[in-house]
Amino acid sequence: MEKILEAIQNGATGDQLASIPLPGSYRAAHVLKGEQGMWEGTPSQDKDPRKSLHIGEVPMPEIAPDEVAIAVMASSINFNTVWTSIFEPVSTFGPMARLGRESEWAKRHDRDYQVVGSDASGVVLRVGSAVRTWKPGDKVTVHCNHVDDQDPSSHDDSMMGSNQRIWGYETNFGGLADVAIVKANQLMPKPAHLTWEEAAVNALCNSTSYRMLVSKNGAAMKQGDVVLIWGATGGIGAYAVQYVLNGGGIPVGVVSSPDKADILRQMGCEAVIDRKAANYRFWNDDNTHNEGEWRRLGADIRGLVGEDPDIVFEHPGRSTFAASMYVAKKGGTVVTCAATSGFMMEFDNRFFWMRLKRLVGSHFANYKEAYEANRLIAKGMIQPVMSQVFDLAQTGEAAYQVHHNMHEGKLGVLCLSPQEGLGVDDHELRAKVADKLTWFRR
Repeated sequence: MEKILEAIQNGATGDQLASIPLPGSYRAAHVLKGEQGMWEGTPSQDKDPRKSLHIGEVPMPEIAPDEVAIAVMASSINFNTVWTSIFEPVSTFGPMARLGRESEWAKRHDRDYQVVGSDASGVVLRVGSAVRTWKPGDKVTVHCNHVDDQDPSSHDDSMMGSNQRIWGYETNFGGLADVAIVKANQLMPKPAHLTWEEAAVNALCNSTSYRMLVSKNGAAMKQGDVVLIWGATGGIGAYAVQYVLNGGGIPVGVVSSPDKADILRQMGCEAVIDRKAANYRFWNDDNTHNEGEWRRLGADIRGLVGEDPDIVFEHPGRSTFAASMYVAKKGGTVVTCAATSGFMMEFDNRFFWMRLKRLVGSHFANYKEAYEANRLIAKGMIQPVMSQVFDLAQTGEAAYQVHHNMHEGKLGVLCLSPQEGLGVDDHELRAKVADKLTWFRR
């Protein structure tokens, strides 16, 4: 790996990179099948990713005809890395065992370890015999939609594929490593004005927000729409704010501190709700709903923008879902992609059916949506929302911070890259957006 890194830093050609032998093993953040019961009986909040995420050598797998091997310069932490590390809501070794039964190549994923991570930026080292559009030396980012292109259910919208998976969560050989193995149809060009770590934090969250708000598969936001965004300085929320502003909408950002409110205002979001200061109590002590608090939230939104939200960008789940369904305007849309506070939802159906609202489930993005979202990053129209950078050896600590919501935006992780700030090719565009690249740096 030292020779590979040296070659990349010295601007080696693709042929030169292809001539360097791949190592027999590589450094990776991984969990162990033998430890999947380690948290039995432990409350979620007490499960510690620092104890279950290991950093060490794993064997180099063979590359399938439709795959590439990339030298990972940087990666990032997503909530799915936390879920893998705490084996919740299920152990990810189950999905990998099912994947392993699909084909001879898929068997490689069913191992006694899993390399985690669903984001990466880096350089292509090898391409399989069936790969046509990418070659060694290409600088890329990776999106996490792992899909079988021979499955007809994948060809209208690949997220509807019967065996669609998230790479590095429901598959092996993820991005929190010095090498990643991915399908060629997961690759996108690296934005040339960004560093490796800035380029690595976008694909999962940025693509998710794009599908939720912009795509016809999501809420199909239009100019003038009022959009309530929970967790507006979090991983997906911060991209959502940018898409609403770019698309001529009116974002109402919900955050949990004055510092996060300041970030939103710096981004151009004028309507901000500090939920901790407002002290909303959507649930009563007896575990029943507090409809009066839904009404108070609705009144606060109208006080800021004069009307109810056309769209609610929902991902906290159980803690906020009933309120989200209530405050959406008549005929409005609630679009949801996650449930970080709990998966079992309840809401008052009267305010849903009688006010003709829509509920849209959304999960990551198909290749076209991810590519379009990456294009906007590459043009400097959407900005990375990275707040901190860790070394690969600190993956457990970074995941711990995400698990306990101690972070803002996205947390980058340096893999092969020896330091921050490397990988920039387009210095002119970078200078134009430089002030926006530090929105989240603290």
